[in-house]
Amino acid sequence: MYKTTAKIEGMSCGMCEAHICDVIRKTFPNAKKVSASHIKNIATFVTDEPVNGDALEDSIKATGYIYKGYESEPVEKKRGLFSFHSRKD
Repeated sequence: MYKTTAKIEGMSCGMCEAHICDVIRKTFPNAKKVSASHIKNIATFVTDEPVNGDALEDSIKATGYIYKGYESEPVEKKRGLFSFHSRKD
């Protein structure tokens, strides 16, 4: 899995955040945990495969917001508290 953080300027409210999230979901249909913050000027999401940076840039720019780049890093899926295997002897 990969966590991607896009740097975006021009968002000023919750509706802007929702718009960016919708664009990311449309561009990357398998994206999970999609969120945006107009305070931090970022949007984050998780995908199974690395993202296409050009597609991300094009989709953000098409909305009229200012795309400032992105970072993507591999992340391990966290195991839940009860996701262990017990062994019966």
